[in-house]
Amino acid sequence: MKKIYFLIAFCCSVLLHSQERYFLNSDTRLYTSASSSASFLGYFKYGAEIRLLSGSQNGWYKVQADNFNEGYVQESFVTTRLNAKDVKIKDTENPILEGGDAYYGGNHLFVLVAGLKARALPDKNSKIKEILFTGDPVAVDYLPVNQDEWVNINGNFDEEYARYTLRKFIGLRPSFESLLKDFDKLDVNAVSDRKTVSERIVELAWNSEYAKLEPAYQRYYEVVKQINDPKLISETEMNMALAKGLAKHKLSEQIIAFTRKIGFLLGDIKTDTPMPNFTQKQLLKFYGDPDKKVKISDECGLYLSDLFYYYPNLEISVDEKKNKAEVIKVYVSPNYKFILNTNDFLDNSTSEKAFIEKYGTYIEASLKSPHNYSIIMEDSQFRIVFKDGKLFSVEIFFYC
Repeated sequence: MKKIYFLIAFCCSVLLHSQERYFLNSDTRLYTSASSSASFLGYFKYGAEIRLLSGSQNGWYKVQADNFNEGYVQESFVTTRLNAKDVKIKDTENPILEGGDAYYGGNHLFVLVAGLKARALPDKNSKIKEILFTGDPVAVDYLPVNQDEWVNINGNFDEEYARYTLRKFIGLRPSFESLLKDFDKLDVNAVSDRKTVSERIVELAWNSEYAKLEPAYQRYYEVVKQINDPKLISETEMNMALAKGLAKHKLSEQIIAFTRKIGFLLGDIKTDTPMPNFTQKQLLKFYGDPDKKVKISDECGLYLSDLFYYYPNLEISVDEKKNKAEVIKVYVSPNYKFILNTNDFLDNSTSEKAFIEKYGTYIEASLKSPHNYSIIMEDSQFRIVFKDGKLFSVEIFFYC
């Protein structure tokens, strides 16, 4: 029923004032009645979009916030256009942070909990749109006072893009050092609490500099051993190896020099360049006709053309008119190998942990893309994917 109610409210509000978009040219609050001395439901930040639910009534509009809260704002704060000359009145009690703090460019707060589910609608049973991590910045233009109210954390009325979570799960950015202290104070037998805090520590470490990953995983590993889950222990040990490598990350010029030694073994053909290329005639001679040819939109003009040849182990960009072919992706196997450091041949028998232990100082990694790594080049990068603990594919990805 809640979901139906929100959809009805959304559709009705679209019908009213549908020709214009309205914004607030100042910090203000959502009042319960048309008076600045009335109680209020939440805080607006400069730039917040609203929907008008009525015409002007004695200098006030009834409006709807982006989380469907309804109340009143002063007419003088409502505009159809924002500009640099706006005289912004700041509310010193408004908890929402302005952009430009090295974490986010617009109005925002931070995720406070681990594995936060962002919903499609302000309803705990609605579709999960995204999983967010401790320390992730989220866009917030309106913040309700009630901790159990929903917040739109994408600052967008559009149903396709809107994301919602509860107010109590976002706030000022957590302190990594404070979380470490909180964990260290917990009773060693309070396994559930230790697990919750250590998960937050790990996620926040990933949202900080690489140097914080080792102390984060050390705490988490203590809990994992208490839980005694062999799979979780194995995964954590691999992540500890990754943290160790990332903490000693090479300089960009060292990594670029390293990539110049990268090559591939593609069946019977060994290449000594990071980006293997052939003439189209050579391609057909070496590998025969492709299993399929597909045209893919290439708006950035990154590839030779929008035509791709697909083989069991290769994806190749081909310009048939210019007789050129360039390997874009390799699915590794015993005969198709990724060559690192001139003579280290990696194939589908290469384990993820062995790769991390040997090359962890050269790679980039993210908690949001587990088992996916990258090695940065000057105008592109290698995307290296592992599946079930073994090397699966290597893709050459160009920057748009």
